[in-house]
Amino acid sequence: MLLLFAAHCAAAAVAPLLVRWLGRNAFLPLALVPAAAAAWALPPWLGGGAARELTRAWIPGLHLGFAFRADPLSWMMVLIVGGVGALIVAYCARYFRARDEGLGAFAGELLAFAAAMLGLVLADDLFLLYVFWELTTVFSYLLIGFEPGRASARRAATRAIVITTFGGLAMLIGFIMLGRAAGTHRISEIVEHPPGGTGVAVALALVLVGALSKSAIAPFGLWLPGAMAAPTPVSAFLHAAAMVKAGVYLVARLAPAFAAVPVWRPAVFVLGAATMVLAGWRALRERDLKLLLAYGTVSQLGFMIVLVGAGSRDAALAGVAVLLAHALFKAALFMVVGIVDHATGTRDLRDLSGLGRASPLLCATAVAAAASMAGVPATLGFAGKEAAYEAFLGGRPVLLAFLVLGSAFTAAYSLRFLWGAFARKPGVEPVAVRGPAGPLLLGPPLLLAFGGVVLGVLAGPLNVPLARETAPYPAEHGGGYELSAWHGFGTALALTAGSLAAGLALFLAGRRVAGLQRRLARIEPDDVYRALMGGLDDLALQVTGTVQRGSLPGYLAVILLTAVVLAGTALGLAGPWPEPSAWRWWDGPAQVMVAVLTVAAGIAAVLAHGRARTVVLAGASGYGVAMLFVLQGAPDLALTQFLVETTSLVVFALVLRRLPPGFPRPLPTWRRRLHIAIGVFGGATAAAVTLLAAHARLAVPVSAAYPAAAEEAGGSNIVATALVDIRAWDTLGESSVVALAALGVTSMVFARRRASARRAPPRRPRTPRCGPWRA
Repeated sequence: MLLLFAAHCAAAAVAPLLVRWLGRNAFLPLALVPAAAAAWALPPWLGGGAARELTRAWIPGLHLGFAFRADPLSWMMVLIVGGVGALIVAYCARYFRARDEGLGAFAGELLAFAAAMLGLVLADDLFLLYVFWELTTVFSYLLIGFEPGRASARRAATRAIVITTFGGLAMLIGFIMLGRAAGTHRISEIVEHPPGGTGVAVALALVLVGALSKSAIAPFGLWLPGAMAAPTPVSAFLHAAAMVKAGVYLVARLAPAFAAVPVWRPAVFVLGAATMVLAGWRALRERDLKLLLAYGTVSQLGFMIVLVGAGSRDAALAGVAVLLAHALFKAALFMVVGIVDHATGTRDLRDLSGLGRASPLLCATAVAAAASMAGVPATLGFAGKEAAYEAFLGGRPVLLAFLVLGSAFTAAYSLRFLWGAFARKPGVEPVAVRGPAGPLLLGPPLLLAFGGVVLGVLAGPLNVPLARETAPYPAEHGGGYELSAWHGFGTALALTAGSLAAGLALFLAGRRVAGLQRRLARIEPDDVYRALMGGLDDLALQVTGTVQRGSLPGYLAVILLTAVVLAGTALGLAGPWPEPSAWRWWDGPAQVMVAVLTVAAGIAAVLAHGRARTVVLAGASGYGVAMLFVLQGAPDLALTQFLVETTSLVVFALVLRRLPPGFPRPLPTWRRRLHIAIGVFGGATAAAVTLLAAHARLAVPVSAAYPAAAEEAGGSNIVATALVDIRAWDTLGESSVVALAALGVTSMVFARRRASARRAPPRRPRTPRCGPWRA
């Protein structure tokens, strides 16, 4: 597993160099890498066998590590990512032109995305899965925005990363809660021994937000149609075969353990069914072939979410069959659209006419893929759809009705796609074809489209590996159904025939449907997204204008009050305080004297009226604290404190050179009293927290091992050894921060002088006189 992942990463790294050497032909050797992943996954997926695991410890103290696990569901996802991905990468070798810019970066990003997707489906750790999850988001952003010069590409990429990152962050919180409830972050262990409780329900709701946003399920499906601004290979890979399947995969992975949790099925059923119907209805009025397929993808994703999230073996079997079929036919159809666009220069179905006669093999490829999408018998799409109907015949008639309606829309927009791309339309001149598609351009979609037909005919043998993927589902929830190319006449077949007939009727009534859609309220994803982001900007502006007033004392007061309220509440709810007899007030009278002087200097600094006097008195209180360190026997800490206070005084002196000696105006009495009260409460809270923390230790302090470590390092001073040896990186970081802060302050102090020198007008040179004439 690690070798495959490393091979993908290496291919992504060398891809720009290969493209520079070989041009667009570099995609051909690069396609061998995902093909190797598919070849690795195919034998165990077909032959079965025990799951393979690979773990590597990273931070054992935090229970973090690299855990990978390959089981039947993972093997099928690797087959999709690797097999379909290899064909798409090979398709790129002829889709792009030799003179296209940015091909090297595109090839690297495409292989890097494949690596991230491979890691996602093999990860067996919640946090590791999240890392790969976000990597797919980042690489999809780069691939969608492949042409940064186009505003539509930039907007689409931004929208995709905003929505999916929002879902990913919600999912991360859910993962943390789920891991804490289960006591482990291993996904296989969580599914085998699922935790329960209200916290788990909340965690699953957050996880579903991430999964549904990734798979473009309502209300998070705003990003996918706009992502069609990406090149066609990106749409075929990310938005048909790989990235959008991540949410479906996660739901399928967790459903066997958590489908019975109250929050699960309502969210999966309602949002999935609504997405299937609404997106299918919307696809019927799209004129851009690519957008038509995009809304069809959203509709099919809703269908898959319902099936794999239902929690029954029969529905899950239908779900994984539809998932595999969708990867085949939708990737093929996207590549067909790319060929149509290359051959004719347009994707608008109103301008396309007679392409079926001009390109019969391309038309046959599209017909085979669209037939599987619509669920025509003898295709894998039909086998999966019939299994879905059979799974819900025993109950949930409302949900079954929505699935049949969504399938009718699917059949209708499948016919609309074929008619729009290939049919001869009256009144439209046959489109001019620039040339026949070559084998590298037509071969990948041809293999995928007819692969869906072959697998549909061989649905019986295919039932064995797909059934292994549904084995984790509880046995009491179905499990008797088997995929087959033909089950005979029955209710499921009647529902399939009814959905196909309804789809044909919707297609034939295209003008009436279009008129009805024009009369209904139209919700455009662009408008919804812009409205949401505009409202968010307005809210941020109002909040910022309310809380950011430019008052440093106000900011400090809010910080201190927050600390007092939070820490004070925690102290009030804490256990019993230590007895006063356990407190150690002082070690000698010298400490009392220094403490009194330190407090007096602090009070005097508050009462002072001049800036310089306030700074000096504040420094005096700091030097008093340093003297307490000396008296306590910590000369190293005292030296550090002395240096800090001295540096602070020097910096303040440099700053005060540019400020008036006194404060601008005296504060009102009530404000001074409020500031004093806040300061007193803040100091008292800090003292109480320090006192309680010193007596609340339960574990052995880390510093207990410092003497032995210092002796082993050959040091005679424990503090010095800890700073330069045991905590060397901490010390380096702290020193760097102090140095950078000093440089920054010094630069600001002298910046005004340099700016004033630049703004000063140049002095006019004096012109010498030579008698009555000037030189």
